[in-house]
Amino acid sequence: MIVTFWLALRDAVQSLLANKMRSLLTVLGIVIGVGAVIAMLAIGRGAQNAITSSIEGIGTNLLFVMPGNIKPGSNPAAVSRHLTLGDVRALADPLAAPAVADVAPLVMRNEVVTAAGESHATSVVGVTPDYARVRNYHVTEGRFIDETDQAGRASVALLGPDAAKALFGRTEGLVGLMVRVRGQPFRIIGVLEPKGGGAMAGNQDDRVLIPLSTALARLTSHHNRVDVIMVSAISADQVNEARQEVTEILRRRHRLRPDQEDDFTIFTQDEFLGTFQTITSVLTIFLGGIAGISLLVGGIGIMNIMLVSVTERTREIGLRKALGARKRDILIQFLTEATLLSLIGGALGIGLGWGISALVGKIAAAAHADIVPEVGLDAVLMATLFSAAVGIFFGLYPANRAARLEPVEALRYE
Repeated sequence: MIVTFWLALRDAVQSLLANKMRSLLTVLGIVIGVGAVIAMLAIGRGAQNAITSSIEGIGTNLLFVMPGNIKPGSNPAAVSRHLTLGDVRALADPLAAPAVADVAPLVMRNEVVTAAGESHATSVVGVTPDYARVRNYHVTEGRFIDETDQAGRASVALLGPDAAKALFGRTEGLVGLMVRVRGQPFRIIGVLEPKGGGAMAGNQDDRVLIPLSTALARLTSHHNRVDVIMVSAISADQVNEARQEVTEILRRRHRLRPDQEDDFTIFTQDEFLGTFQTITSVLTIFLGGIAGISLLVGGIGIMNIMLVSVTERTREIGLRKALGARKRDILIQFLTEATLLSLIGGALGIGLGWGISALVGKIAAAAHADIVPEVGLDAVLMATLFSAAVGIFFGLYPANRAARLEPVEALRYE
């Protein structure tokens, strides 16, 4: 059996080398299909890793309170309620919420910030001094917003490193310089440390922080509403307890009856993580499935070429059978050729997928995106096995057709 296999392999190699261009074009479909599948899976896994690390970097003890009941299956009528500064003060009461450590309300607006003749569209975020503790923020120079800035509605700002580079081309020596938001001057008091991209709230390094009181007075028409309330629990073990306390306080303040749905939504880090992982997994499978269609096209190409090969080699098949070759020998020969074509295509496709993944990684790095495509061993094994299966499946019919040829009829074929 081993001898038969090696003879079939030798004959297959000789047959493919005898028609180099045709074999190359046949292999090309498998190469593109396998390369596309591996690249899509690698990019999807890289995106999932970036999202996971970004959300985990936020902290394991955080709650995000948002206005309206925006979870699936909720009543749209409950979406109209807003979060207010009164809600923030109630949540910060240690007697009402003993499991809550800090509360940081946010007001977020997309604005064009100008400085030194440059303009940059970025996110301007109104924050309180507690935001630094909640998000574990530090500055590379200067200081963070303090209570004096908050009480006096000071026109001061902190720049994220990406925003600083876009406006000034550097991240050092910026304290004391001015930027303008909606034409109003803000004095830079610090530059934030790099945090990296955030899947949930955009690029954490491309933003400008100003005092919440200043943002409410100058960037909004409702001076009592906030967009998000970030709540940190005393510890990761008390997140559920803090969530229950926040829910009870807000339901009581919003005067909701027991039969009414919440008019706010609370997310935890685990919920964000699970949601984004589900989304990226679905997208990865979807893109991988689309790329897999090219594998089927490549398989059809193999079948087509093998049928042509059977027709061209009809007399050869008849001669071999007349000399004693069995149906099984002919079947193995043509199956070996088809499988060899697909395996060669699979090997080249793995290299192509690896190259595409590396190229996408460099492009993402140049664009400051935290996506590092990851080619996993499972993807390589799956591509290899799938390409072999394609060769066997699409080579089975031509091989069986060749094996069933009658020697007399085959020898008479012109």
